[in-house]
Amino acid sequence: MDTRTQQLLSAPPLPLLIRMATPNSIAFFIQAGVSMAEVWFVGQLGTTSLAAIALVFPLLMLTQMMSGGAMGGAVASSIARSLGAGNVQQAEGLIWHAIALAAAGAITFLVVSLLFGNTFLAFLGGEGDVLAQASRYCLILFFGGFFLWLLGSLSAVYRGMGNMQFPAMLMILNACIQVPLSGVLILGAFGVPSMGVVGAAVSAITSAAVVSSIMLWRLAYGHLTIQLRRERLRFQRELFNDILVVFRPASLSPLLSVATILTLTAIVGRFGEHALAGYGIGSRIEFLIVPLVFGLGAAMTSLVGMSVGAGDQSRAETVGWTGGFAACLVAGLVGVALALVPDWWAPLFTQHPEVITAATSYMQIVGPAYAFFGLGLSLYFASQGAGAMRWPVLATIARFLLAVGGALLLAFQFKLGLDGIFYAAAAAMVVYGVMIAGSIKLGAWRRTG
Repeated sequence: MDTRTQQLLSAPPLPLLIRMATPNSIAFFIQAGVSMAEVWFVGQLGTTSLAAIALVFPLLMLTQMMSGGAMGGAVASSIARSLGAGNVQQAEGLIWHAIALAAAGAITFLVVSLLFGNTFLAFLGGEGDVLAQASRYCLILFFGGFFLWLLGSLSAVYRGMGNMQFPAMLMILNACIQVPLSGVLILGAFGVPSMGVVGAAVSAITSAAVVSSIMLWRLAYGHLTIQLRRERLRFQRELFNDILVVFRPASLSPLLSVATILTLTAIVGRFGEHALAGYGIGSRIEFLIVPLVFGLGAAMTSLVGMSVGAGDQSRAETVGWTGGFAACLVAGLVGVALALVPDWWAPLFTQHPEVITAATSYMQIVGPAYAFFGLGLSLYFASQGAGAMRWPVLATIARFLLAVGGALLLAFQFKLGLDGIFYAAAAAMVVYGVMIAGSIKLGAWRRTG
């Protein structure tokens, strides 16, 4: 076992988490700004384009959560557990398996999009020009999706080593490429014609290709704890299973999380284009929270995985609770701040009064519940490191059922309209966080031994 791994297994949890999570959180926060910038660019094109980007946003979020969250977390967990057990050769073999699984994930998403994409977007409420713009965006995004999946898996390889700084630096580089490129391609500049909403997809694929190439080069030629070596290119069922045993249950969580957003999007879409655009602006806050928590959660996955691999269950749980409460505090502060001063957020993207009203209502109702969402999401990442995904998946199912069922009941049965949808979404986040935290308190990680 190398010195770096020994330090990660013995240093005090709170300072270690802060040191590891800080570059991640800064980078993910900057990366979240990319999404906000794109919404601003698209907002200059009008309400129709805003509605289109709101329609495709859950699909982009699903791609990123599956590639960087579920697959990335599984890869980081496998490598961390291998290093915790002192098996460097297995950790290096896992890199090739992670790349192969990234390709498989991208192909799967492309095929599903080609077969069912337009039907699905229409189900969500897209029609006319809104549907046409959303369809073109999805076509570009999924044809170039391999680079998004590769970026998620390679970032996870570094995080599994406990190296948070390098992927964080490249995420900042990714933002520096994507934001100006998005502005040029969406609005048109320097002789480049406006591509509209499609420009956002082209920008995302291009920046991911550049950054993932840099990550591959350093894995092959840099001096790291583990490296990309040709002699490790031997695919083994055991190593695929080592990743998939975490990925399979973990993948249900982003699927159900995005299914929640998608279904709520479809319900909101029944209230018209302005409501859909307003919900799109408001729900972007969740996309802001996810990167912030993911910065901390990525460190938790690595540290918990190494502790479990080394057989130190007590340290694994200590890391989980320390990071979970930190994420609860950060997400809660963001949510409450936006709920208290909602007037400065929505006008950044549009001046339409009906759109602003819908976005403001979302922030005031759902904002305070983000504390529980942050708690649950961070412990979801920690559970990946522990290889214990049963309760996070059950909590996500409960969130979906409560959010969707509650939205239909409150919005239409009790005639609360849009506010009813938002109350259901908030209650579902509270249940999600309480269930995951409660399961760990009752020993869910200890039962996986």
